[in-house]
Amino acid sequence: MKTHFKTIIVSDVHLGTKGSKAKEIARFLKQYHCDNLILNGDIIDGWQLKKSGAWKRKHTRFFNRILKMIENHNTQVFYLRGNHDDFLDQILPLQIGNLSIQTDMIYESRGKKYFITHGDVFDSITTNLRWIAYLGDMGYTFLLWLNRVVNHYRFKRGLPYFSLSQYIKGKVKSAVSYVDQYETELAKMAKAKGCNGIICGHIHKAENRLIDGVHYLNSGDWVETMSALAEDHEGNWQLIYYSEINFKEIRDQEVGSFFSGKEEENESTIIPLRKVSFDSPKDDLNPPAFR
Repeated sequence: MKTHFKTIIVSDVHLGTKGSKAKEIARFLKQYHCDNLILNGDIIDGWQLKKSGAWKRKHTRFFNRILKMIENHNTQVFYLRGNHDDFLDQILPLQIGNLSIQTDMIYESRGKKYFITHGDVFDSITTNLRWIAYLGDMGYTFLLWLNRVVNHYRFKRGLPYFSLSQYIKGKVKSAVSYVDQYETELAKMAKAKGCNGIICGHIHKAENRLIDGVHYLNSGDWVETMSALAEDHEGNWQLIYYSEINFKEIRDQEVGSFFSGKEEENESTIIPLRKVSFDSPKDDLNPPAFR
């Protein structure tokens, strides 16, 4: 039986880039039901598409999966604008049936208020020095290329997916300092808006913790960590990580369904996940790449 969450939040899919895990997130969404799906920015990477990116069939399938969630389960979908999909500014705000496209939102649940924003407006580099942001994007693209090389090697050895770029960023003091400052600023903003918590993305670092009494949540991304935020019907939040341990089994099932012509969702195969609850000790998510 599929897990039914009240709300699922994903961000930073970066469709159009080579590092985007479009197939994985489509599989993930296929295995879960939710009342609300919040796409918290940088879902489409307009920056990369303008330069040298390519729109592929797997990117279209991701949106087809979302349409099926609306059609089959009446899911409410909120698409919040990020800095890489800033082309949406031309149509904001927009409401079409169960789909709402907007800048940010206030989310209320179980008597608590959360301010949900992509988070780029709190990044001085992105907002004020766009040319530096583009240079940083080029360096990040190189890190993602290294990710693919490392994981090609790991896949051949039967090892699980490992985010080398996350590991490197975690070892660079300036990057760690930047993340800490970013998280603190967003927590302050939540207080200023009279909210109990804040939910963001942007920095590709999944998190679920308290900062000065504010519940800080970051959904991570789908180019490195492959993570999402999920809220159960009791108002509890958790981080969920996609795992590729049974990747071949899931892929073979999808191929079999394609040739048999069956479109129905198969509930027998559930995507293996790593769950990290808010009360649990923090896991070591960055083992050595070639262990």
